[in-house]
Amino acid sequence: MGSANSNNRIRVGLIFLGRKRRGFDMDWGTEMEEKVRDAAQELPFDIFEPSEKAVDEDSLKKVVAECKEAGVQVLVLLQTTIGDGRLAPTLAQAWPYPPVIWATPENQEGDMISSCSLVGAHVWASTYRQMDRSFDVLNGDPKDPKTVELLTTSIRISAIVQKLKHTRVGLVGGHAPGFIAMAADPFVMHRGLGVQLQTYSLIEFENVAKAISDEAVAADVEKAKALGLDYKDASEEDLPMASRLYLAIRHFFEEENLDVLGVRCWPEMPNTFGQWPYLGMARLADEGLAIACEGDVDGGIGALIGEMMDMGRCYITDWLEHDEETITLWHVGAAPPSLCPSTGEEGAAKIAKHFNIVKPTVLEGELKAGMPLTLFRLWRCDGKYHLTSADAVSEKPHRKLMMSNGLARLLNRKPNEWFQDMCHAGMPHHLNVFPGNHSSKLKRYATVAGIEWHD
Repeated sequence: MGSANSNNRIRVGLIFLGRKRRGFDMDWGTEMEEKVRDAAQELPFDIFEPSEKAVDEDSLKKVVAECKEAGVQVLVLLQTTIGDGRLAPTLAQAWPYPPVIWATPENQEGDMISSCSLVGAHVWASTYRQMDRSFDVLNGDPKDPKTVELLTTSIRISAIVQKLKHTRVGLVGGHAPGFIAMAADPFVMHRGLGVQLQTYSLIEFENVAKAISDEAVAADVEKAKALGLDYKDASEEDLPMASRLYLAIRHFFEEENLDVLGVRCWPEMPNTFGQWPYLGMARLADEGLAIACEGDVDGGIGALIGEMMDMGRCYITDWLEHDEETITLWHVGAAPPSLCPSTGEEGAAKIAKHFNIVKPTVLEGELKAGMPLTLFRLWRCDGKYHLTSADAVSEKPHRKLMMSNGLARLLNRKPNEWFQDMCHAGMPHHLNVFPGNHSSKLKRYATVAGIEWHD
């Protein structure tokens, strides 16, 4: 299945660059190589090191071929003593994705230059930029936890860029009527990110839902019950159709090999099936799948990016209103239960009916108060992709609202200024909400991916 791949361990190729002519403090370089290897083994990734150091074109091509054979997704390049800068164009031809260029420290004892590692990294970075090729670069001691954290983010960023170039995005039924800025453009999506878009009609979705066996539905009802969610005005009798819709959505991920799926849930689904699909969507989001309501495929791609960045579970929400400090986050009732208080606590997710077309099943609940949040949005405008983000913390909402409700206090910007700027930038009305403060990571991702960043 597509999105589930975002939770697989990333395979990293660790390539040490050198040159045929020995120079600088080779003992220091060897010592630093061992520190790098030790640090790499502590990363949450699978590490592969080729059979030799890359010192010329032939050896670089050999180690890259070994990495490809080993299924490597991300290359980390190191020059613990400065390597041969003439190899940068060779790698650009041999490896189509952004490498991570890591500079290690100089020996702080004595009056002799020990490695020139930062100079070497700078040479490679500037060469890559002049060739209009993307990369990420970092500088730090492998024993420093801050360096390891930066390296982890860099690896995830490069893996996301690589993943999107092989990503298959599905759209059932188009975007919600009137929300024209969310309309999918398959060619801009491909040029900007590398993804492919596949479309399906609501009739196709209905045929899939009807074909699911009663036995499969019954088995999934038991799984839904095991979540332990309370009921508001819905009941256990509503679960079979909720499970049927959940399984139909999951079918498209599994059988169509999708990584992202947007579904036009509004307004047709409750009239066609007698229910809204939001309980199923919330379950899928909590399972780590990149599912988007209202046909918002770019919102779904944002969910996949956040999942691969290890940011947690995604809630796609409307920007309902704001004041001088806070934004009210409200939507259709599909917030992942893991982002809400536990069952039995005030604000916990409950299975309910929609307030508008009064049919089940939605989740009514509040975001946990006191939770760090990231609010961000990826979108298309003027033929290219844009990205914006703000760090926040959740608070108890000012008033109770039906469906999914939350309040976010921004930490680094004013809501009204951000809102005005983003309206002029063409940003659609949905935000991706993730636990934790990750805006700095997303800004780095935008730089590497060639996406226009909006502060």
